[in-house]
Amino acid sequence: MDFKLARRLLAVAALTTGLAPAAIWAQDLTGTLAKINDSGEIVIGHRESSVPFSYLNDQQQPEGYSIDLCMKVVEEVEKTLGKDIEVRYVPVNPKTRIALLANGTIDLECGSTTNNLTRQQQVEYLPVTFVTGTKILTRKGSGITSVADLDGKSIALAQGTTNERAVKAAVEALGLEVKILPVRDHAEGMLSLETDRVDAYSTDHILLFGLIAKSKTPDEFTVVGDFLSFDPYALMVRRDDSAFELVGKTALANVFRSGEINEIYSKWFDPMGVPADPPLQAAFQLGALPE
Repeated sequence: MDFKLARRLLAVAALTTGLAPAAIWAQDLTGTLAKINDSGEIVIGHRESSVPFSYLNDQQQPEGYSIDLCMKVVEEVEKTLGKDIEVRYVPVNPKTRIALLANGTIDLECGSTTNNLTRQQQVEYLPVTFVTGTKILTRKGSGITSVADLDGKSIALAQGTTNERAVKAAVEALGLEVKILPVRDHAEGMLSLETDRVDAYSTDHILLFGLIAKSKTPDEFTVVGDFLSFDPYALMVRRDDSAFELVGKTALANVFRSGEINEIYSKWFDPMGVPADPPLQAAFQLGALPE
């Protein structure tokens, strides 16, 4: 029998039995899908303190809004490969997340990462899952109500973030004298504020509300100021890997199209009193691509 004809017949058989062709023709897999298929595991990069997106719970296990969405991607990967796969978690922070994805240490980054053109030179993104922006967290009664009030004061900023750039740009534009304390992540930034090493901490506004919610003294803190940046969040995947990117897009499109996204969103954000605003609802509609 002609080899090409044999392949076609087997492909038809695979479709009629519910198996994906990729599950049979494993040698045709490339990039991340081939890596996952060969190793039997997918490696997820997670944040340790990005509440409620990706953080460690009381059992020191990763959970959150982004983790739930990433598990939908994992389900689609299993469907594509036609087999179960193990999930292994690796912690990342703003300075390591892109490098660990680009060098193959992790396969999917599930955190609170802004999609921008500069980062797309190194990585790629799935559809937008949240929309936020940079604001300032401070103690009530600090006298800080906007970035202009930081003059002569100190602020902690996580290195390698869009927030760091936004705050520094605003400070420079206003000609302010502000002491900046570089920190590794949100937990370190919040600790710096709680222990009075700084007067303020700045990151995406939704993360600031999450930090307040996890604080032992939430009534002492407040989020202030206008948005200093526009930050659309998305899950990161490797660049130039269209096959795996398509799997991720398919998974999220199914979640958006079915309305399951509303349940997942409510689970994490209703307790914080943060409804899905019109720009985010529009992002969900745009991501709900037809089959």
